[in-house]
Amino acid sequence: MSALLDVRVAAIRELTPVIREYRLEALGGALPGFSAGSHVQLHLPNGRRNAYSLLGDPADTRQYRIAVRQQEASRGGSRYLHQQLRAGDVLRLSAPANLFPLHSEARKHLLVAAGIGITPFLAHSRELLRQGADFELHYAYRAGVSDAYLAELRQLLGPRLAEYPAGQRRLDPAALLRGRPLGSHVYACGPQSLLLDLKEQAAAQGWSDRRVHWEAFAAPEPGQPFRVELARSGRQLEVGADQSLLEALEANGVEIPNLCRGGVCGQCQTPYLKGDVEHRDHFLAAAERSNSLMPCVSRGCGSPILLDI
Repeated sequence: MSALLDVRVAAIRELTPVIREYRLEALGGALPGFSAGSHVQLHLPNGRRNAYSLLGDPADTRQYRIAVRQQEASRGGSRYLHQQLRAGDVLRLSAPANLFPLHSEARKHLLVAAGIGITPFLAHSRELLRQGADFELHYAYRAGVSDAYLAELRQLLGPRLAEYPAGQRRLDPAALLRGRPLGSHVYACGPQSLLLDLKEQAAAQGWSDRRVHWEAFAAPEPGQPFRVELARSGRQLEVGADQSLLEALEANGVEIPNLCRGGVCGQCQTPYLKGDVEHRDHFLAAAERSNSLMPCVSRGCGSPILLDI
């Protein structure tokens, strides 16, 4: 794992009753540069690690900016950030990584966001404006609740911004994708329902997978406790109901490379030898699931899992 960065919380800004922005600055020196679409992992004092998109201008490395929505079913990440973190506190975070870059060969970019999924597109929009690229941002939100940065985006993008306030205008992925010229790429960030709908509509209209890009930083869903054994050391671990297998491994000093912690990027793919696994990822092919799992989201669902590590 790469070295962690120590940062100070320079400012906290309430964007809506449930979304706050955090401005982070280095304790000394400069922060590493990043590209539009990058994220960092916050290593919270309560042991949680969560990934958040960097929403600032990639050209500005004096500070990082992230925005966090407090989740009703928070396992401790968003609740800690909203209720306990204060300006002046020091945090540790990973260096930026990018799983959601802009495609260099795209001739038109369609950005589709819902709610807190708007965060990566703030950096994307600034980068595309700088490039003079052809793009549109489609933003679905609940007025007064999940409409973070709306005024800023209206001023920044003008007619490039299409709004879908809940109860007034529905974001229709089929209509949005229909008739787009070859060379168009679509990027989506938001709830699973939006991502699945958009991917299904893209496939139905003949869009190739390489033109459809999406990102989701979903926290692992809780489940029943289960047991794992590490084949090479013989160690046995218990995974709690509100704990992921990856978190249990880390708590016991077993580090597994990871980036998204949401079953998408494939970095934490881990072989297993036997056991009943409930796969919850969006990365492994069906054939791979007989001997590999993603510990960031997958869980045991019967006999104990024997990991080949």
